[in-house]
Amino acid sequence: MCAYVFVRADMSACIRALTSVCVRAKGTFQINICETKNLIEAEGYPAEKHHVVTKDGYILEMHRIPFGKSSPNSRNRPVVFLMHGILGASNSFIYLGPEYSIAYNLADAGYDVWMGNARGTRNSRQHVSLNPDRNKSFFDFTFEEIALDDLPSMFDYMLAHTGQQKFHYIGHSQGGTVFLVLNSMSSAYHSKIASAHLLAGVGYQKNFPNYSLRTLALSADALYSVLWLGGSVELYPPGSTAMFGKSGSRGSIDDLFGIDTSSGLIAGAATKQIVHFGQNIRDKAFRRWDYGYVQNLVKYGKLSPTSYDLSKINIDVTLHYSLNDALLSESDVLLMAKDMPKATARKISRDSFTHLDYVTSKDVKVLLNDYIIQALRNS
Repeated sequence: MCAYVFVRADMSACIRALTSVCVRAKGTFQINICETKNLIEAEGYPAEKHHVVTKDGYILEMHRIPFGKSSPNSRNRPVVFLMHGILGASNSFIYLGPEYSIAYNLADAGYDVWMGNARGTRNSRQHVSLNPDRNKSFFDFTFEEIALDDLPSMFDYMLAHTGQQKFHYIGHSQGGTVFLVLNSMSSAYHSKIASAHLLAGVGYQKNFPNYSLRTLALSADALYSVLWLGGSVELYPPGSTAMFGKSGSRGSIDDLFGIDTSSGLIAGAATKQIVHFGQNIRDKAFRRWDYGYVQNLVKYGKLSPTSYDLSKINIDVTLHYSLNDALLSESDVLLMAKDMPKATARKISRDSFTHLDYVTSKDVKVLLNDYIIQALRNS
């Protein structure tokens, strides 16, 4: 198939085709050419693959574009860290090819680009002792563990490897969520993050816009209990196109999340991650995992989960949002910007821009990427 694409289209089309094949292939790394590192190198860019182990044993894969095609290879390049959204992976940031993808744009603009992969995605579906195909406990995590364990592990590794003291952060969707969680619960990286750009970063859910998901969220806890007991602890395991394990239909995930499962951008996640978002949608809140009244008393010392306090985030943050986003409302973004001491809300200047357009629409370069690069230069 790839040879055909090379003849009939450009390199970027082939890369996107290979990415799609790689995701649909059974097994984590069955088709070697589809590894993100190889996809980057096929576009003519230098690429590196790194692994880091979290304190609780998850083996995370990171990808790096140390410099671009036209930018000099220097050791003192400013560092940018990119974090993907729910169900995604690092390939989200290279999907559109060198002309439009933010990872390539940043590399060509003179930045040292690092891309993370959260636990449970196809790139980070490994553990020092747990087998994800046999141990349900491998998927016993929410976005909070990604925030408090995965991000620090990757940040520390990246800074040590580059010798830099600071970096810029860019997160899409859940990549914004985990940034908010980490930096509201810990100030350890406030002085190390020079600036942050959250692309439809999901936090407050007081005005969640998707009616179908709002309705489903009412049964979040009951649904999770059934799924956990039934062993459906992973969304999109290798070789599957189903929303929950082997059952369900592709249409369900397409309709609810607006995701095209044939795009090659589905990398899997823990069911518990989705349910945590569901709890917040149900409760119109942004807070920690809800264990139920009794366990909440044990865990938090009160009946309800603790909310994430965004007023504690002392970092320059730009919240990019759009009016046609089915997973994030303008009013919630403005409320977050109001509560964060150094935050600015910025509306994308195309009203039809969707939640996934940040990584799938070619006009993202003009509407977003160019702005971010200029903002990084001025920071």
